Amino acid sequence: MKLHKSSRSWSKPHDLFIKISTCRLPNFPIQIILLALSHFLLPASCSRKPPPLPILPLPTAFQLQWQLGDMALFFHFGTNTFTDSEWGSGHAHPSVFNPTKLNASQWIRVAKDSGFSTVILTAKHHDGFCLWPSDYTDYSVRSSNWKNGNGDVLAELSAAAKDAGVGLGIYLSPWDRHETYYGDTLQYNEFYLAQMTELLTRYGGITDVFLDGAKGEGEKDMKYLYASWNSLIHQLQPGASIFSDLGPDTRWIGDEDGSAGFTCWSLYNKTGFEIGDIDLRYNSEGDPFGPDWIPATCDVSIRPGWFWHASEVPMSATSLLEIYYKSVGRNCKLLLNVPPNSSGLISDEDIQVLQEFTELRRSIFSHNLAINAVINASSIRGGIQDTHFSPFNVLKEGIYTYWAPGENQYKWILYINLQELVSFNVLQLQEPIYMGQRVIEFHLEALTQDGVWTRVVNGTTIGYKRLLLFPKLKSQYLKLVVDKSRADPLISYLGIYMDSVTVLRDTPDKKSRASFNGSQVLQITTTDNSSLRDVV
Repeated sequence: MKLHKSSRSWSKPHDLFIKISTCRLPNFPIQIILLALSHFLLPASCSRKPPPLPILPLPTAFQLQWQLGDMALFFHFGTNTFTDSEWGSGHAHPSVFNPTKLNASQWIRVAKDSGFSTVILTAKHHDGFCLWPSDYTDYSVRSSNWKNGNGDVLAELSAAAKDAGVGLGIYLSPWDRHETYYGDTLQYNEFYLAQMTELLTRYGGITDVFLDGAKGEGEKDMKYLYASWNSLIHQLQPGASIFSDLGPDTRWIGDEDGSAGFTCWSLYNKTGFEIGDIDLRYNSEGDPFGPDWIPATCDVSIRPGWFWHASEVPMSATSLLEIYYKSVGRNCKLLLNVPPNSSGLISDEDIQVLQEFTELRRSIFSHNLAINAVINASSIRGGIQDTHFSPFNVLKEGIYTYWAPGENQYKWILYINLQELVSFNVLQLQEPIYMGQRVIEFHLEALTQDGVWTRVVNGTTIGYKRLLLFPKLKSQYLKLVVDKSRADPLISYLGIYMDSVTVLRDTPDKKSRASFNGSQVLQITTTDNSSLRDVV
């Protein structure tokens, strides 16, 4: 159909709508026709509708960059690697540290090939041994036999990371079982900040600083001056994201299983908490009323221990995939520990698992089964002529375009026509989190082949990324319904996928909890006596 300006004047805009609506134009949806004609209908002075007001709190630039990374690798490495220990005593002789085949480029290659954007090294663990030649202690690589005392693990890792374009982070343990200053609040904090300054000024850009409140039971009584630490870190590395139990930039999820709460807000309220003294459930779920933006990190080790032990083996790739659903798929970042072995390399069996994990993710998430769908919405901000907020934006990867509904609406629905019957069992959603985290509750419905709308899955928070796994179904028509939101909901991405690997656990009774999605599975009867599955 060729469209052109007409000399006829229309008394009212809806007259034209009626004329078009009654035209015989097969295969031309009315929305597309109106969109094409909007150029002729709108006065020249009409300007585009501005974006909605962001809802506070908002992420900083480096918090946003941190979240976009999805996953990071943790390298626990030190004297414990050679003494078959998890918590060293601080008395192991430096000569035990001798990784004769250390190859930091291999570590970085494994990380990058497996889709991890950042690596974090235990520059110093609780035993106090430093993987760089610190000027403030002799308990470091300088006193080891490795490279005749001339080695620097952090320097080698920094160079390899820079060459590969991988971010570099550091962990400097607050607890130091070797240092004699430990126990004297003033002197030890001065010592600690001096070592932190070395790490943040000698090795180029640092993207992450991992802190914790580690202190052994019965240890000397002293105070860690976190406020001073955080200020210095941000002064020396303004783009670094600081992790601790409660931020300031990213928080601990509250367990070391890599699993977030089914509901997980990036919003948080630090008031009343201290590092080492937190509410684990609160950390796991966050707070929809929290005034602080502090997204969560889910840390877990690929092996039973955090340091390498010859007697241990890594978990399976399918176990890692389940952790991925419960961390990255719940608005968090996955921090996976893969400890180098005593030769200074990532073990072959760990590499094999990471390769299988990468292939599993690729096989599931490389192709959005909704990519060719026709998307409509209950309303569009600025009206149908404003493509800036079009529902078709949800098929574009990333978070910088989005569907926005019209203002003062009470129904927020996306209608998805897949244009053919599709089998799937995974839903992915994303919000443009730079506009704030908004969605409180949502659900997905599918039209069954007998013409009944069935509720497939219920979800709570979305945030940067939400993944929901449910029993396999086949449908052509779907509805994504946002039930509750802190403000007008904004959806930046919608994907459906088929996971043929992950097995959902047996369905429990109506009042128990399913262990995979952290969700309750019910059988609900519809008006035509068919049943629908509601995973909430």
